[in-house]
Amino acid sequence: MRHLILSAAIPALLLGACATAPVEKDAWASYDPERMGPPPGYPRDLTPAGVAAADDHLALEQVDGAEAMAFVAEENRKSLAALTGDPRYETFRAEAQAILTATDRIPSPSFLGDGIGNFWQDATNPKGVWRRTTLDSYRTATPQWETLLDIDALSKAEGKDWVFKGADCLAPDDTRCLINLSDGGKDAVVVREFDLTTKRFVDAGFSLPEGKHRIEWLDRETLLVATDFGAGTMTESGYPFIVKTLKRGQTLAQATEVYRGEQGDGGYGVSPAVYRDKDGKVTAVIITRPLDTFRSETWSLGHDGKATKLNLPARVSVFGVVGDQLVFSNDEQWRWLAHDYKPGALLIVGLRALSAAPSPTNVPPAPMTDGRDPVGIFVPNPRQSLQSVAVLDNTLIAAISDNVAGRLVRFQRTGTEGQYSFWGATDITVPDNLAVGLGDSSKARGEVFVSTQGFLVPPTLSLADAGAATLTTLKSAPAKFDASRDVTEQFEATSSDGTKIPYFVTRPRNMKLDGSNPTVMLGYGGFQVSLNPAYKPEMGKLWLERGGVFVQANIRGGGEFGPDWHQAALDGDRQKAFDDFAAVARDLEQRGITSPRRLGIYGRSNGGVLTSVSITQHPELFNAAVIESPLVDMLRYHELPAGASWIGEYGDPRIPEEAAWIAKYSAYQQLRPGQPYPRVYLTTNTRDDRVHPGHARKFAARLGDMGYAHLYYEDTAGGHSNDADPVANARRWARHYVYLSQQLMD
Repeated sequence: MRHLILSAAIPALLLGACATAPVEKDAWASYDPERMGPPPGYPRDLTPAGVAAADDHLALEQVDGAEAMAFVAEENRKSLAALTGDPRYETFRAEAQAILTATDRIPSPSFLGDGIGNFWQDATNPKGVWRRTTLDSYRTATPQWETLLDIDALSKAEGKDWVFKGADCLAPDDTRCLINLSDGGKDAVVVREFDLTTKRFVDAGFSLPEGKHRIEWLDRETLLVATDFGAGTMTESGYPFIVKTLKRGQTLAQATEVYRGEQGDGGYGVSPAVYRDKDGKVTAVIITRPLDTFRSETWSLGHDGKATKLNLPARVSVFGVVGDQLVFSNDEQWRWLAHDYKPGALLIVGLRALSAAPSPTNVPPAPMTDGRDPVGIFVPNPRQSLQSVAVLDNTLIAAISDNVAGRLVRFQRTGTEGQYSFWGATDITVPDNLAVGLGDSSKARGEVFVSTQGFLVPPTLSLADAGAATLTTLKSAPAKFDASRDVTEQFEATSSDGTKIPYFVTRPRNMKLDGSNPTVMLGYGGFQVSLNPAYKPEMGKLWLERGGVFVQANIRGGGEFGPDWHQAALDGDRQKAFDDFAAVARDLEQRGITSPRRLGIYGRSNGGVLTSVSITQHPELFNAAVIESPLVDMLRYHELPAGASWIGEYGDPRIPEEAAWIAKYSAYQQLRPGQPYPRVYLTTNTRDDRVHPGHARKFAARLGDMGYAHLYYEDTAGGHSNDADPVANARRWARHYVYLSQQLMD
């Protein structure tokens, strides 16, 4: 099974994440919704009907509605005049486009048959070409590429705004692939079978209509498909809960059901995964049935077509299969065979044992007492977290965050005793204080692509040899901005409950600590996503080179310190993430790095929750906010596709107790007149089918109702990922940094 997955990766030593004495309460007294009373847009009651009745902008939730489109057109007109009319815009746009379309970028590789695949976009092919070369050619400065599929040409021929969303090729030869094509950048895709030998779509091959599919090759003639099979086959969030086998030549109506969850399931839909050995033979079929955003059931599908539930924790990350053993991480405390494993461990257990009923007599033999553990391959300390794992034929390669600095570790069997195997760890040398990321891996080759990068260090791509535990450099990206005058430092802020919150500051080396420095602070704080050090060339060129400061805050809700760091800010504890972000802002001011007049914030998606809440709770701390593709109306987020899939993260507004604490921070309902809000910049995408554009539209409309200056811009193509077109993406970044320059530098 080969996957080429296109995503914007959210790619240095931190001090400990420990708690000390809480901050004095007066420091946090500026925002008290109960003392301040209800805002004008606050519902009389928090039932779904009451929330809707209080919402005077429901029409803006109609994606292509007449009123919504008229609102977008007028807001776009005003905002483009303010942003693209700025004399800096064209310079910013040209600089960003030069970076995003540069031909000296590292082509992101995937293993493809006996060669290397890559999807490439530039000024000539803004929609991109899928291509391949040999590994030997890839190693050279000028690889000889063979075009497999030209998305620009395909779009022109078919009159569609196609966006390439990846390919899934059937191992071991990878000659048949399922191509995912999105109309305008949506998450929903159409799927077509493609033949790499003829470089053509297969006549009468596998073909699925637009949808949020979950598809895996079972064999050359069979797919495992979870999709919309008709009325009543999708969850409230708009994701599938039924898995079927689809034979070549069959319609979806003729597919055979092999697994069924329930329509009330949460999360992102039931998902099959087919695991193979180095020769392409199927070793396991695992089906994940999400119960909510993070809890799930894990099932094994046997050769007889029957599914067996595995005795795994509800919060679990499955990485793959070695022989007949499942490799996974427990995201909650887990007890197995009379032993307890703390959250975030790397574990390996036989599928047969996981399928059997738990037994008190089924415990490990004596060797467990000598310190060896046949189950726990890696158990993190409080300052470590498991970031990603590549499962090879008989070895594992893991990227580990150690105080938010990257480590690379090879785990290999050191011996067996009876039914138990024991594993040893070997560090693979990587540069100090940089982020380490894993790319595609090949069981047949025993190799993994590895990237390293830092805020001021461009990416380097290497190839890890699992057998030798070595790393060979393949390509190093050239610098895209002058970093010679800058330095990256790491500090800690103390949050409202005393927890130490680490953050990075990248700034001019000789900067005066007088509070006058224009600063952009990035945060996310959700879904166990880690914000690791990352080289952001457009930020360096458009911001750092002009004397700006960049701050990245590792607040709770993320995954920097494992599952506990994430779960500390779930549900009713969400306020902790917002308090952490405010604590970093205050710490920056206390250190003289910046001041509220010169401090702006940026966040997108879940980061849009963070930035919109930060502005409404602490307008005194910020003078700018780029709020992109955001969730803002948290009392109705579950009503807007695909919001209900995130109930495990935020809570359920339909439950009175949970609606009460969501309402205390939901920025749309907490907007108030007479506050010192800065002029914010809201931006989203009409074709975003992950975070509904209605969130940003309604927030902008309510800001306007209250007389607040603001900017709102809605692009019409690109989807949630903004990966449809690098030329359009350059315009996007130019708008961002023109706004930030206006607010923080002028």
